[in-house]
Amino acid sequence: MAQGYSINIGLNAVDPKHYAGWDGQLQACEADAEDMISIAKAQEFSRIRPFLTRDATRAKVLAELGEAASVLQAGDLLLLTYSGHGGQLPDLNGDEDDGLDETWCLYDGELVDDEIYQAMGKLKAGVRVFMLSDSCHSGSVSSVAYAALRASGSLQLLADSLRSTEHTERRFKEMPLGIEHRTYRDNKAMYDAILKGLPKDDPRLTLKATVLLISGCQDNQLSSDGVHNGLFTANLLRVWNGGKFKASYPTFHRRILRTMPPIQSPAYSVVGVPSREFEQQVPFHVK
Repeated sequence: MAQGYSINIGLNAVDPKHYAGWDGQLQACEADAEDMISIAKAQEFSRIRPFLTRDATRAKVLAELGEAASVLQAGDLLLLTYSGHGGQLPDLNGDEDDGLDETWCLYDGELVDDEIYQAMGKLKAGVRVFMLSDSCHSGSVSSVAYAALRASGSLQLLADSLRSTEHTERRFKEMPLGIEHRTYRDNKAMYDAILKGLPKDDPRLTLKATVLLISGCQDNQLSSDGVHNGLFTANLLRVWNGGKFKASYPTFHRRILRTMPPIQSPAYSVVGVPSREFEQQVPFHVK
């Protein structure tokens, strides 16, 4: 019988000692992770591993991904969710067209996307992975787009637009560019060792598992924090409707997309071995 393994990460802050004095305060990321935990419990996942703020360290998250790879068999489901800031580091192994690696900002340091996929590369063939990332998902044009938004004043318009819909101060899940650069400079030896140790080839190309990823926004957009949940997670929960949603993963994505403002459009992608059978299953369902 298939088993479910859930790793749920949510950070309302990061350690300013590592991030050049920046604490990255957010409001709803721990709540996002806790709501994913509630779904995993309702779906009777056999293992649920929460990592909230101070517990969401690089070593702990990577160790848990390693444990999942040792346990999961073909047909099992790994639910991997992240809510927090997104960042970028220089690409030193040459697998990114824009020269930048995307990261999750964990409490004591950034976790590079290649590290995540390298860890998932240890998953056995036939393992299903549903991955949710409610963060500012840096991509090929993200830093350029962010700079352009800020220079043109559009970033302020974006903030004003979101505030007008919720009547509260809105924060975005992006690592400020100045902090991003200083964090790398202050920890250059650490990050260069990580980045140079990554494989030359994109680890996504060698995955034996199937990864269905829904991210909180497009490459040139910002993901928004909220009072009770991040904007993406809040709308995901509305569509999920306490488990009443019974359609496929692509339909799940489309219905979430319809609830979002045009300034934040969640993206859907398949990484690893394509599986139409997996895509047509009901999200979060282990069996």
